[in-house]
Amino acid sequence: MRNDTVEILDKPIPEIGSDEVLLKVGGAGLCHSDLAIIGMGDDNPLIGGTLGHEVAGTVERVGDGVRGWQAGDRALVALILACGQCRECLAGRDNQCETVYPRGALAPLSPGIGSPGGMADYIAVRAHHLDPIGDLDLVAAAPLADAALTPMHAINTVRDRLTGDATVVTIGLGGLGHMALQILTATTGARIIALDTDPEKLAFAEAHGADLAIPSDGDAAARILAETRGVGADVVLDFVGVQPTVDLAVAVVRGGGAIRFVGLGDGAFTYLAGSATPLPWGVNIERAYGGTRSDMREAVALARAGRIGVEVVRYPLEEALRAFDDLHHGKVRGRAVLVP
Repeated sequence: MRNDTVEILDKPIPEIGSDEVLLKVGGAGLCHSDLAIIGMGDDNPLIGGTLGHEVAGTVERVGDGVRGWQAGDRALVALILACGQCRECLAGRDNQCETVYPRGALAPLSPGIGSPGGMADYIAVRAHHLDPIGDLDLVAAAPLADAALTPMHAINTVRDRLTGDATVVTIGLGGLGHMALQILTATTGARIIALDTDPEKLAFAEAHGADLAIPSDGDAAARILAETRGVGADVVLDFVGVQPTVDLAVAVVRGGGAIRFVGLGDGAFTYLAGSATPLPWGVNIERAYGGTRSDMREAVALARAGRIGVEVVRYPLEEALRAFDDLHHGKVRGRAVLVP
């Protein structure tokens, strides 16, 4: 990647250290975060780097100190390259690793975000950052590292609220949102209201467990409130984050409910420490990011059991520019994946 552009360049196969594995990439997912990185401008600290933070592949070679992995094993690369030793990692909060995500950093260190990514033929990875995926298709497995991990984490943070009599609203049915819908269906008994502006994505939601799929438009808040007898939703998951979806989330959450803002669309709301705030009392809000290794293994287990699956559009690696263009123009349903 160079300033505001993506180029395909020849680079040498990476050398590996004693604790690393050389992974032959089988698939590398594209994410809207990649588009944001590309558009950061002249001050972009990642210029010159290789993109790709959703990576699955086959072990080609292992370092002298690696145990438990051998050539031919199939693996998924962790989204966050956590140290495994700091206070947060030892507490199971490795998505908040103090070592790779110091305060003020752009984002935690990830493949393609501060470290060479997987949009390549090979990637060198510490063995500590790999999870086995069994016989999962490598192309379909790659997006699990983010497109399934991130909604899994957001859902796990509100798991106690997703009871059989609860209502959850999920806004946006793209790469992350279509996986959130499947995870909710597979792991909760809550009533699911799914929203998007695309009729095809709403049809997908209806076919994959949504109790109600409605357009995300100016009438959506009134419809959701009517469906919940004026009380509002127990949980709102916003996978878009633009101003209209943020406004919608605030408008439909119930008192004592929870909002998880996952999408990075730069929407905002004003919070006042008083009775004039638009939020009902007791609402819990989290700016969710990524997920833990435990979340990732849970997502992989659901995929291996056939209970969730990524909708994949495959592109040869040499057609990366077309893939990014399609993603930018909203032509990708589910997740675009580059295949070396």
